[in-house]
Amino acid sequence: MDQTGSYPVLLYIYDLSRGMVRQLSPLMLGKQLDGIWHTAIVVHGKEFFFGAEGINSCSPSGTILGDPYSIVDLGSTEVPGQIFQEYLTSLAESTYRSDKYNLLENNCNTFSNDVAQFLTSKKIPSYITDLPAEILSTPFGEALRPLLNSVTINPGGNNITGQP
Repeated sequence: MDQTGSYPVLLYIYDLSRGMVRQLSPLMLGKQLDGIWHTAIVVHGKEFFFGAEGINSCSPSGTILGDPYSIVDLGSTEVPGQIFQEYLTSLAESTYRSDKYNLLENNCNTFSNDVAQFLTSKKIPSYITDLPAEILSTPFGEALRPLLNSVTINPGGNNITGQP
């Protein structure tokens, strides 16, 4: 099925606020934020991400989020599709089960970071992975913590384990 070779790996970055956080964050948090980031890894012709329903996949840009805000080229991988699917299945049964989702601590960005390191040995940009801590470092962000802990995000796609 898979041929031996090198496969491009991309990081799709979406702004869930669609630009609103740039306008509101100085007033609400006392600091400028550029986006509320959702990320996904695109490899082997599919977009892979983690949300409240577990690990999902779709065609690139195939979620309700539409086209990404930006795309980062993470390089390439030699990991063939079958090995990658086995890796995702193991993650879906452990660290990235749907019941393990937490907007602040175990989310799409931690998933993308882990997968990027598995495929390319590179991390995703720190401005993305540091966002929860940056928000929680403000008085308003800390006050929002209980609400943020209850928020789930599911942009669609097909669950890789076949579960609903």
